[in-house]
Amino acid sequence: MPKAVWNDLVIAESPDTVVVEGNHYFPRAALRDDLLRDSDTHTVCPWKGTASYYTLEHDGRTSADAVWYYPQPLPEAEMIRDRVAFWKDVKVVGED
Repeated sequence: MPKAVWNDLVIAESPDTVVVEGNHYFPRAALRDDLLRDSDTHTVCPWKGTASYYTLEHDGRTSADAVWYYPQPLPEAEMIRDRVAFWKDVKVVGED
């Protein structure tokens, strides 16, 4: 089962991921809320829409904008609605 791991912590785990452009999008409900801080960062993808970000914080460590999601994905990207993906120092392990 895919797991997102940051600093040896499992921050998300689910058998239900959607892979888009090589990134596992986990259900938002699978992500640990206690590690998240809102970010003001936004980026735009021409076919997915505008992405928003979370920063991870735990035990004095921070990973800025390491989690992203599309609150209102464009129609072509509807499959990632209510899902999150990761980058930077978050590793997805247990992929099939």
